[in-house]
Amino acid sequence: MRPLTETETQALFAKLANYTGNSLKNLIAPLDDSPNGDRYVFRIQNSRCYYVRLSLANLATSISRDKLLSLGTCLGKFTKTGKFRLHITALPILAEHARYKVWVKANGEMPFLYGGHIVKAHVGRWSEDCAEHQGVVVYSMNDTPLGFGVTARSTQEARRLDPTGITCFRQADCGEYLRDEDSLFATN
Repeated sequence: MRPLTETETQALFAKLANYTGNSLKNLIAPLDDSPNGDRYVFRIQNSRCYYVRLSLANLATSISRDKLLSLGTCLGKFTKTGKFRLHITALPILAEHARYKVWVKANGEMPFLYGGHIVKAHVGRWSEDCAEHQGVVVYSMNDTPLGFGVTARSTQEARRLDPTGITCFRQADCGEYLRDEDSLFATN
């Protein structure tokens, strides 16, 4: 595992900031106030980016790169063109620090979990003042995170949509654990 380069860090932080906003700094803040306090860092192994405690990342240096498969929470992977793509495994971290949220009614959970976008008829409520093309975390009505996506319209425009109008484009959902189980955790 190696630390991120400057361009990789910019691509990762730009993607994460779209979902977390100002709480992005809480992801890398020290866990305690002691001078040698532990904190979370980002590391890359085989083009996949992991979110891991610094103390564990330092211990992982004793394992050869070809033997180490993963460590910490996989946030996503860098494409060959240098862009960063978030995986569904990043959902617990995004849900904890989400800036904007969308709650889906019970009748809209299954279409979303099967890979569909969110239409206005399925939205139970959403965060106020959410802009167009803003990253959102999708929750069920009982506050269970289901996935994340990008808004298709601002909240003001979405209120004027017809019931079949798309309000949020799906990026990832928990159904991927079953649909993509062969490739989700593949090392190649």
